[in-house]
Amino acid sequence: MAISTPYRWLLAAVAAAGLGVGGVVVAQIDDAPRAPQAVETGGTFEVGGIDVDVVGKSASAARIEGWRIAQRKGWTMLSRRFGGSTSSPSDSTLDSLVSGIVVENERIGGNRYIARLGVEFSRARAGALLGISGGGSRSSPMLVVPVLWSGGVGQVFEQRTPWQEAWARFRSGNSTIDYVRPSGTGPDSLLINTGQVLRPGRGWWRAILAQYGASNIVIPVVHLSPRWPGGPVIGTFQARYGPDNRLLRTFTLRVANSDGIPALLDAGVKRIDDIYQQALTAGLFRSDPGLSYRPPDPNAETPADDAIADDLSGVVDHGASIIVQFDSPNAASVTATETALRTVPGVRAAVTNSLALGAISVMRVSYDGDVNQLAAALEARGWQVTRGAGAIRIQRSTGGGPAPDDKTGG
Repeated sequence: MAISTPYRWLLAAVAAAGLGVGGVVVAQIDDAPRAPQAVETGGTFEVGGIDVDVVGKSASAARIEGWRIAQRKGWTMLSRRFGGSTSSPSDSTLDSLVSGIVVENERIGGNRYIARLGVEFSRARAGALLGISGGGSRSSPMLVVPVLWSGGVGQVFEQRTPWQEAWARFRSGNSTIDYVRPSGTGPDSLLINTGQVLRPGRGWWRAILAQYGASNIVIPVVHLSPRWPGGPVIGTFQARYGPDNRLLRTFTLRVANSDGIPALLDAGVKRIDDIYQQALTAGLFRSDPGLSYRPPDPNAETPADDAIADDLSGVVDHGASIIVQFDSPNAASVTATETALRTVPGVRAAVTNSLALGAISVMRVSYDGDVNQLAAALEARGWQVTRGAGAIRIQRSTGGGPAPDDKTGG
């Protein structure tokens, strides 16, 4: 639902489903036979469950006023969450902090607007006003491998599944887990499948994680079991992680019939996310050395054959290959980021090999040094850098402008 307003808000209309649990189901995926695109909310703080009841000169005026009231209430709730002041900034300031309004439920009639809303605040701008750096710490990038078992058959991305769609709908803005959610297109179904989930070998997992710019794996699993045709459906959920497919916790949810499966899966995603956040807090998501990039051993013996040495004399050393994740809201930002990286001393090449416009793309950088040296060089140029295992995530140091040494624009 697109509505023109002066606030640059994203409006996502949702329908509250049964199941006896609260939550937002975002209308992100339609019935078209295309791959579901993940709702990227990692750069926002989210506050939900805000009730408004407003009377205005018209239904449209009442709705706008209801959204403004939701902004104020949402800021107060967010500020309390981080122990800040409960006083609300001016409406103009809030307009610059809010990046989205989520409609959980609304009724419009005459000149009255009754709704339950959610508000998304920019992590960078709101975090600066709240006095928290970067909006709080998050995990290293975790590749999501959603496995659905139904009728004795396991699927990941071989076909479009409701479990894949549920993870695409999930709004991860308040989660401390940095999820990397493949869309299921291109080589996804070949690289990530049920066979790979059961394969603990680190070598192939390293190649897959490098392809997607992730540091580790989370494996949310659901077994759907209908009791009889048209009857109740039971979902048995498992929160697993790592190349060894380790089990954290299992739980079961139930709905009256197959019409409630989307709500069942949405509730399961939220429960599993809570489990993963608890595991992160408990220190279970430690870096796996087997998944880290292994540079060649400089002390390794090389063939002594003079002919081979002569053949290699003309080969140029292109440095270490480092994975760099970056925000790519549009095509121009991709070009600008590549250009900015190429101006860093020591960078021989910077090529985007996984493009995701409107989300996070992945670039492979050839650099004369290691990942820590590249990170330090980028930080010196004003980038915000998050280090991972053989990979880094870079972000603009300001709300969207170029880094200080980036002369190309964004």
